[in-house]
Amino acid sequence: LPARFRRERLLIVGCGDVGLRVAKLQAGAGVTGPNRSASAMADAGHRPRLLALTSTPSRAPELRAQGLTPLVGNLDEPASLARLAGLATRIVHLAPPPSEGQTDWWRDPRTLALARALRRRTPPRSVAYGSTSGVYGDCAGARITEARPVTPSTPRAQRRVDAERILRHFGRATGARVSLLRIPGIYAGDRPGGTPRERLQRGTPVLRPEDDVYTNHIHADDLARAVVAALWRGKPQRAVHASDDSALKMGDYFDLAADLYGMPRPPRVRRDTARD
Repeated sequence: LPARFRRERLLIVGCGDVGLRVAKLQAGAGVTGPNRSASAMADAGHRPRLLALTSTPSRAPELRAQGLTPLVGNLDEPASLARLAGLATRIVHLAPPPSEGQTDWWRDPRTLALARALRRRTPPRSVAYGSTSGVYGDCAGARITEARPVTPSTPRAQRRVDAERILRHFGRATGARVSLLRIPGIYAGDRPGGTPRERLQRGTPVLRPEDDVYTNHIHADDLARAVVAALWRGKPQRAVHASDDSALKMGDYFDLAADLYGMPRPPRVRRDTARD
């Protein structure tokens, strides 16, 4: 085939802050990365063509400025996704499920609509999906692995479990390598709401040590690197914890942030007080 048809095409669905970081990595590093066996994915020296699905046409100039080709489509309108069939060889899916307003509150119709559109023609070679660590529910402070059964305790987490199920089925049915990244809280100094500074400025209290819970986080740039690694080198139908290597309780995390900012540490309160 001519080189233009052998070139990889990466579609980012849900191209917000993390999606743009993924695009920046792919635009700068190409597809080969540290694993030279990936050079078989495209011609040597070629970078993937970057595409982004957006439901907001006014974002097109912003996406083009970041080196992406915008595609207007809405995951809530399945008919608008028809053009995605056979278009991309790799998919990064970072779009969240609907937050409310649907009868089947445990379903993710957006991921289902995307999977159905992608199956109409040649499916992608790999899919990296941004799920959440919330699929495990309350683990009572236990250290867990990806083998732990999911026990979602909120509607949002249940919808993420449904999205994972849909994509695993998609991978088994089409041969696409699907990677599920279970993501905790995301932080970054250049990310809107990406630091605890505002909460510290408000003096919002945290739980006292005996009532406190563990918390997990990942820097937005590290998450983007994890997404890229999963996209090109992830094993089929695997779930992966995308998290910093830390073991901090929530209060300790805010104490550390306050110390780094040179701000007062937040007050500690009892759990029953916090509920009030």
